[in-house]
Parts: sequence; C-alpha cells; structure tokens
Amino acid sequence: MPLNVPAGSRLLFQGDSLTDSGRDRGRDRDPGLGPERADANASLGHGYVYLVAARATARAPGHRWRFTNRGVSGDGIADLAARWRTDTLERAPDVLSVLVGVNDARRVVEGDCWDIDADRFRGAYDELIARTRRALPATRLLLCEPFCLPAGRDPDFDAALAAQVQKRQKAVADLAAAHRAELVRLQPVFDEALRRAPAAHWSQDGVHPTPAGHQLLADAWVSAVAAGPHAR
Repeated sequence: MPLNVPAGSRLLFQGDSLTDSGRDRGRDRDPGLGPERADANASLGHGYVYLVAARATARAPGHRWRFTNRGVSGDGIADLAARWRTDTLERAPDVLSVLVGVNDARRVVEGDCWDIDADRFRGAYDELIARTRRALPATRLLLCEPFCLPAGRDPDFDAALAAQVQKRQKAVADLAAAHRAELVRLQPVFDEALRRAPAAHWSQDGVHPTPAGHQLLADAWVSAVAAGPHAR
C-alpha cells in the first residue's frame, strides 16, 4: 500500500519511547553532524518509524521522502510542549505524526504525577495542535491514539491503566475531529491481535511493543496515511 504523500515531503514523528525506540541522538547533540557521520538507520530507531520508512522508501524510491524521528523516551504531553518549538515547528514538516499519552496515564495510576489528569492532558494537547496550525497551516497532521495491553502481572494495575488510557484516547479522537487532523486508531488493532496471540507476543510490558507489535503499529500508520488527508 503506497503512502498518499507528495514526493519530496518531510515526515516528522513525535512522541515518547514508542516512537523513540532507541534512536541515535547524535544529531540532537550536534545539529551540524554531516551526512557522512550520521547513521540514517540508527537515527530512526528500531521501531515503527524505521519500519514505515523502510517500507515506504523501498516501494517508492523516486519519491525522496525524508523521515525524521524526534520521539523522546519518557515524554508526556508537558515534555512534548516544552520542546515543541525547536523539535517540531522550526523543522516545518510537511507531515507530522504524534503519538503521546500513555506516560501521562501511567503516571496518574502510579501516583507519580497528578497535575496532568485527563482534562489537563486534553487542554495541553489542544494548545499544542493550535500552535501547530497557526505556525504550519499547510502541514498534514496525524494524531495517533495511545493504547495499552494487559501485562498480566497485576490485573488491578492493568485495569486502572486501561481506564486512564481510554480517557486520553477519547481526548485524542475529539481533538482530531476539532482540528480536522487525521486519527490513527491503534487500540482496535491490538485488541484484534490479542485474538491471534497473547499480549506478550505484541508488547513487552503492556505498553512497549515487541517487534511484532511495532509491525502492527507501522501497518496501521501506513493504512491511515494511504487513505489520504481530510479536506480542510
């Protein structure tokens, strides 16, 4: 399935550890790092971003798409907002994909942080999108739904995390509709996958995907982008 993205487009992926996936941050530390010293494979990480880029560029080598991964492990919505200007707006991508929310949900469940509840998450995310629309009105925006799977070690924790993630899923869906962004549904993809194999096949801990889980994520992302942008 080909990407429905113009040739030469710059595609930027933002988010937390699911997007980061161990990417090499050499260019973060040294923006002047020349192409001869930059490892394009390592800079994309070893997760769904790498899989999307590999598949797309292999199938359409003449399109000259440029993929960038700026996910940062551990980030919540406030962390993303703090680096949004330099890591997103100044890069002026043609396509921007954002996957965030599970860390905010987990911190509430674990009692680490109560200042980003579901309502504040929605408000902070709403402002982030509004900033993006003002600065980059032509950028195609994809909001990826946060998701989780039952880890199995603590059913009460799994249930509490799922309840918090669902609130953020609703927020992301509402924001996508309000800002006419594209919504990439992910929870149904993993729910269906659980009918074929147990959660441990798709996720290491209920949050971080295994290689098989990253492939599901990549396939869902490609399908959403291939469907084409919404009219605005």
